[in-house]
Order: sequence, then C-alpha cells, then structure tokens
Amino acid sequence: MRRYRSCIVVTFLAGLICLLPEAASADGKDTAFLLDGVSQISAPGIPGPLCLIGDEAFAVVAGGLDGGVQAAVVAAAATAKGRVVAFGHPDYLSEQTLETADTGRLMLNAIRWAGRKTGEDKPAVAVFQADGVSDYLKQQGIEARQVSRGGLLAEQLEGVDVLCVYPARVRSDEQIEAIKAFVRAGGGLIAADLGWGWLQLNPGKTLQTDHIGNRLLVDAGILWADGYLKKTSDAGYTANAAPSGLLRVNPAIGVLKAHESGSDRLADADVSQAVSTIMTAIRTVPNGSEVIGSKLGRIGQDTGNTIPGPENPLSKRRNPLARLLFSMQVQDAMQAPAEQVKAHPAAELFPGSVPAEAKAVTRSISIDTNYSGWHSTGLYAPPGKVISVEIEEDATGKGLGVQIGAHSDTLWNKETWRRSPELCSRFKLDKPLTLAANAFGGPVYIDVPGGRSTGVLNVKIGGGIEAPFYVLGKTDLQQWRDEIRTYPAPWAELATNKVVLTIPAKVVRQLDDPEKLMEFWDKVMDSCADLAGWPRERKRTERYVADTQISAGYMHSGYPIMVQLDIIEALVDRDKLMTNAHGGVWGLFHETGHNHQSPDWTFAGTGEVTVNLFTLYVLENVCGINSEAHPSFTKKARTRKLKKYIEDGADFEAWKRDPFLALDMYIQMQEAFGWDAFKKAFAEYRNLPASERPGSDADKRDQWLVRFSRTVGRNLGPYFEAWGVPTSESARDSIKEMPVWLPADFPSK
Repeated sequence: MRRYRSCIVVTFLAGLICLLPEAASADGKDTAFLLDGVSQISAPGIPGPLCLIGDEAFAVVAGGLDGGVQAAVVAAAATAKGRVVAFGHPDYLSEQTLETADTGRLMLNAIRWAGRKTGEDKPAVAVFQADGVSDYLKQQGIEARQVSRGGLLAEQLEGVDVLCVYPARVRSDEQIEAIKAFVRAGGGLIAADLGWGWLQLNPGKTLQTDHIGNRLLVDAGILWADGYLKKTSDAGYTANAAPSGLLRVNPAIGVLKAHESGSDRLADADVSQAVSTIMTAIRTVPNGSEVIGSKLGRIGQDTGNTIPGPENPLSKRRNPLARLLFSMQVQDAMQAPAEQVKAHPAAELFPGSVPAEAKAVTRSISIDTNYSGWHSTGLYAPPGKVISVEIEEDATGKGLGVQIGAHSDTLWNKETWRRSPELCSRFKLDKPLTLAANAFGGPVYIDVPGGRSTGVLNVKIGGGIEAPFYVLGKTDLQQWRDEIRTYPAPWAELATNKVVLTIPAKVVRQLDDPEKLMEFWDKVMDSCADLAGWPRERKRTERYVADTQISAGYMHSGYPIMVQLDIIEALVDRDKLMTNAHGGVWGLFHETGHNHQSPDWTFAGTGEVTVNLFTLYVLENVCGINSEAHPSFTKKARTRKLKKYIEDGADFEAWKRDPFLALDMYIQMQEAFGWDAFKKAFAEYRNLPASERPGSDADKRDQWLVRFSRTVGRNLGPYFEAWGVPTSESARDSIKEMPVWLPADFPSK
C-alpha cells in the first residue's frame, strides 16, 4: 500500500481538522429519540465497527470487540444543515433484518430524526441502491421513491427529505457529490455498509482512500472501519445500555493524555477502550498514524517493549500503550513508499530473518492470468529491502498487483498479539516498473484479480532472494534434493496447479519426496471438487498458510486457509495425512470442505455439518478410512446419541447446536444411497438458474428434502420429521407418491 497524495486525502483531512480540541457532542435528546421503543436490534451476518472522528458524531448502539471493548454498530451525526445515521452492515437496509427485534423501529426513528420530522409528519424518502428497505417502509405507511441509476442524481433528490443508500453501490463522482450536497443543504442520509466485507471484495484498495461510504460520511465524522463486532444480546445488540463515551476519538485522546500525565488516572477498562478507539482511527483515517500521532504527542514513547512475539505477546489489557505505539509503527510501515520502508525489528521473530549472506537475484517469470489469485514466484523479499517488478506496458492498469507476504490474516482486534497484526503489503502494477517493499518481508506474489485475464504476463523481478519452491510436474526432484530445498529464505512453498502449501523452510529441508506428497494433495482437491459438482481444473488454487497466530479458531477456511504452526509436520507428511482420521488432519480436510460448501444446501445449524461431508469423503476416498475411525462416529456412539435425542423429543434447536449429531443424519443418508446421490444433488444445485435458488432458510430445508428425495427416488419426508428437521407441508406433499424411506434400525419415540 502506498501513501496517497490525491484530492481524496485532502478532502478526508479537511474533515479531520476538528479532531481537537473537543467540542460539544450531540444532545442526549437525539439519542433518546433514535432509541424510542428500541431495546435490541438484529445482527445481520457479522456487522463491522464504525469509527467516530467528528465532534458531532455519536454512537447510538454499540457492539463488542475482543478484550471487552466496544465499537459503534449504529452511529449518527449532525453535519452542516443535514443529519446522518450510519449502520455497520448493508443488510440493515433489508426487509428481513428490519423485521427482526426492534431493528425496524430504530430505522423508522432514524428516518424521522434525519428528516427532522416529529409527530404525525412523514418524511419524503428516496431509496438508492438499497431496494430492500422499500417494501418495509411501505408496510409502515411510508412511501419510498426509487431513485434510478440513470439520469442526474441531484435532480432526482429534489423534494426528498431522507435518502437511504448502500454506499458500496454508488458508482460515479456525480452521485457522490450529489449525495454530499443533498446533506449539506439539510437532507437526511441513512447509509449502511461494511468495512471488512468491502475489503474482501476490493483487494488492493483501502478504507482510508477508496471506500465510497467513507468519502460520503467523512464530513459527518463517521467512517466504516475494519473488524468484526460481537453480539451483545440474543437477537444482536442491546440498545438499553448507553455506549461508552470513549467510542469517539476526541474524548479517547483527551482522557488518555490526562491518564499518562497523571492528572486523571483511568480504570484499566477505560484505558483499553480509549486505546481501541484510537487504534481504529489510526487504521481508518488517511495517514492515521501521522494525524492521530500528532494529537497524542509523546504519549506511549516510554512503554518498554513494543515488539510482539510468541514469548512476549502484546495484550490489550496489559500493554495498551505499547500496542498503540506498535500500531502506529505498523501503519507507517504499510503506508510508506517502497523507498522509505525500513526493516522492522519484529520481523526477526516472525515471519523471520534472512541470512546476511543471502544474495539478491533477478528472475523472469511467466504468469498465466487466466488463473486468478496469488501466483507464487519462488522469491522472498527481505524485510525492508526494495524489490523491482517490471511488466509490459499493455499489462499496466489491469488491476494486477505485487504482494509481499503470505500471512494475510489481520489480528487488529485480537486480545493479544504474538506477531504484528498486519504483515502483507500490496502494490498496484499500474506502470511498467514498480518498486515494492515490506518492513516484515515475505514471499513475493503476483496477484491477479478474478475476471482480469490478460493472457500470459511476462514479469521480471529483481532484489528478492531464492526460496525453497517445488512445483509438481515442473521441478526436478534431484535438483530439489541437491539445491532448491536449501535456498536461504525462511519460508517455502510446495505447489501444484490446484493447491499450494506455504510453510517454514525448516520443515522442507529434509523433505526428500515432495512429489508423492503433492500428488496426495491433488487427490484431496479433486475429491472435494467431485463431491461439490465442480470441475477438477480450478481457476484459482487453494492455499494453506501456516502462521504463529490466526484471526479465528485453531484453523479457518478462506483464501488462504490458515493453520497453526503445530500442524506443519503433518501438513507435509503423507503417511500421517493418510492414517490420522481425527485431530489436526480432520481439521485440514474440514477447512477445505468449507471452501467447497454452497449456501444453497447449507441451512441454519448445518454450517459445521455439511462441511464434514467433504471431510468424510476425503478420508474414505483418498485415505481409505471410513467414518467409524473417528471416535464420535462409531456405530455405538452414533446409536447412543441418536436414541437419546429421539427420547428427548427430537428438538430441532438441539439438533442445530450439535454438529456431530446433525452429521449423523447425513451419514445415514450416505450409507443408504451412497456418495453418488450427494454428487448428483449438489451438481443439480450448482446448475440452478438464479430464479430457482432457495431464498429463506425454510426454502433451503424444503429444497434439500425435495431435491435429495427425487435424486434417490424415495420419500424422505418422514425421515426429516423423525429427525425433527422442519419442512413445509407443500414440500412433503410434492414427494408423497414416492416410496417412504427410513433406516431399518431408526429408533422410535
């Protein structure tokens, strides 16, 4: 990432001039108006936090972050003559979310507040790129005008009191300026977006400079930030407890400075909250470490150790100021131009140092851009060292990038850091010669966005060192044994055109036969593709990256699949992979399964269930191990658990809470009808037109019953009823002419 010097940054910074001194915040009557009749609101998906940088911005509802601190999930502000209310997830503008808990009441209050309407007066509402809210408002007696994408937006907003918008779908500068002018003139704006989700969909872009919502709301002092918010109530978020006053940046800076000077000491919880708020601003405001750091002055300069490592993690509770100082260092390192990047001392702990005698090399590489994602180069960028990337003129401006670093999991909101919370940097390949550097170092990749094929890309990379890199079918085994596995980089990669393993180089120094190992992993990928109904040839390789700390769980799915360092020995040991049916090996196949799941046939309660169909299929078809090798799936264990479940009344809520119990239902179906039935059913889903795909959770259950029943030619309606899985009468009636099926030994109530 580079430090941008564009008019966008100037616009952002203009809105930040008011950071200090602190001005008066919103009247408490505003909050009371917004929360009238609201006790809790829903949490659609995983909402993200809002960063409150303006003196007139205030939190309406808060969610939780790791470490017991808060962040706003709903915020509001008065700006110039207008008013703004922001929500931390786009689905707050969906009818289904608005019908959950008191979310709809909050939305109606927000529209009236933003439109400055009281009593029986109804605001004139327009909806732009957020159609889901229209039907709900109509049910509440409020007509919402649909704003078309064509024509000038400014003209369509004439006579409108309040505009509801999903900022990520705003496309043109004219639309951005029209919305901002509308608010400046006294209009009300309701906006819902998501920081972390936008980042996933826009690789190489930043919330600081590229996020449309942040460009829209910066004048109001509200920005969408990265991170995940935890629920604070059963439905989502409680609205009964007032959010901390330290969710706003100005008060947080002020009290922390007073705390450090000794003039007004804070409780530990308040220190943590203030630091969390400031840290979010550092990461969200353009040039955040520079802007916020200048306000903090010398605070945190004498905090002792500021380098996180496995043996000396930085804790939110125990090391708040050290974390704050380290955050500014990381942000500076990630935003600095390549020529100004210096090696950070934390790199020696992770991802690792580079031998002083390692020689820089220049390599010419061909990249097939028909395949998206990270393309390994076999090179490693030492911490703080500049590498050069040369491409042809006609390949520039295609969205391609060079990435340094494989550890893309960010840990900003984790309670403790055992390594830097951010390690990867990406530079756009928008000119023939690009310089890149990373303060922590890392493997060098050419990143190809999906749908951006430019044919074969010839790339010349200089300044990196050689890393152990084996490619199935291309790397000579003898050369691997004699030379390649000893290359000096601290990280290695083993690859096929279907999967890549990124692991510490020390693990492969003694690996004699990567060929058989990677043939095994290819079979794993092919098996998952076969079961899911996918082609075996992939347009993007699956990736496993080992890390000293990851963002969630022991492992997690995604691109890449992240695993802990304690599994790396098994990851490259074919014999262990073939014979260990549970523990870490189960987890490896489990996370791969997540990457092959479809939401069409995965309904509530089965997210951790249908994934294990892939685990079991790989164990059986690649490793030759049946399900009974796992202690939870022996016939005795399954029978005992099912019998108790039926005797207790076959409660669907209990079924959803127990993934291994729920999986037994699928195992019984597999034992009766074989894996081919699942393959056929999944392939049918894959080929469905959009109009036939299930929408609601009830639709998903109904379609799964009907489609699987038709696949096997049996009526599974009574089977679903026996298990307590609810389906509609119409779905059951549609298959009643088929012969009924129940396992012969199914327990009776």
